Amino acid sequence: MKNKTDNYSDFSRLKNKMFLQALGMVLIAIVGIVTLYTLFWRGKGGNWIVSLLQNLFHMEYYDALNVYQQVFRNNADKIWIAAIVIAFFILLRFFLIGFTRYFNEINNGIDALLKDDEKSIVLPEEMFAIEKKLNTVRQTLEKRAFEAQLAEQRKNDLVMYLAHDIRTPLTSVIGYLSLLDEAPDMPAEQKAKYVHITLDKAYRLEKLINEFFEITRYNLQHIILAKETIDLYFMLVQLIDEFYPILSAKGNTAVIHADESLTVYGDSEKLARVFNNIMKNAVAYSYPETEIIISAETKDNKVVITFQNQGQTIPSEKLSDIFEKFYRMDDARTSVTGGSGLGLAIAKEIVTLHGGTITAQSKDNTVSFIVSLPMTD
Repeated sequence: MKNKTDNYSDFSRLKNKMFLQALGMVLIAIVGIVTLYTLFWRGKGGNWIVSLLQNLFHMEYYDALNVYQQVFRNNADKIWIAAIVIAFFILLRFFLIGFTRYFNEINNGIDALLKDDEKSIVLPEEMFAIEKKLNTVRQTLEKRAFEAQLAEQRKNDLVMYLAHDIRTPLTSVIGYLSLLDEAPDMPAEQKAKYVHITLDKAYRLEKLINEFFEITRYNLQHIILAKETIDLYFMLVQLIDEFYPILSAKGNTAVIHADESLTVYGDSEKLARVFNNIMKNAVAYSYPETEIIISAETKDNKVVITFQNQGQTIPSEKLSDIFEKFYRMDDARTSVTGGSGLGLAIAKEIVTLHGGTITAQSKDNTVSFIVSLPMTD
């Protein structure tokens, strides 16, 4: 492996080499002509030209000598300068041939980007800057391809799971409706039971279909923010009210610790969606009969909102992944808690567009989601 360092982050080595080659060509042209003049031409060149004129044009000696005197000897300086220039351009031709080799090397390096070969792209030493950039591009392309493949795999798995889960409630709905249709004289108590079961399955089916629409919106939407000053405390109160039936079903409660005058500047509809997605996640993974604490405060010119619930500790290696598209914290998907895996990913995108951050912490069966938003635009 070549011994290269980051000191060669520009093209200084290549420029120096080109300069030295050009300087070398000039020196070779001058030295070559001077050597030719000294060894072969001086003292003999005049006689050669006179003799050549006599033989080619059948001139008398003195006539040929006169032509040599007028044309060659009186313009000797110009002739030798022209000779040096001609010699220089001949050498320049060879120089350009060598220079274009670098373009061939770059072209080969670009071709290597399209190959699945894991070998690093190697260029001549003086082209280390380009070599480094090409290898960086290769690594970036490989990373993006891997992430796209992983996201696609997760999406395919999700669609497969949803398709399977849709079939289950749909079969139940059809089955119970068929029973109701085939037995119009069914006892009222049994009929009410079947209607209730059918309605529950229909709600589950609606939820799964909504998840399909959520996937489509997430892939195609371009989020545009309509910012305004928001009564944050009132928004969080509304959030708890909306989740009261779900919380009650598991025996959970939710409390708010925040100043009633607390406000935040942002898109109320989008931020409501962020808090809704986080709360939905907290409810789904909370232990029964536990309290969900929502706190908000100002800190360093930011509004920090924290959702804390008691639930199974999330391993540290998963904390960095839970905001990715289609990621599911539960390894074994269930029809009850299974979602599209988009809620937290959408929350992160919206918070990022607001210039804020969202993070997760988990320790000792306590899970916290922290949203930090700037107080002003």
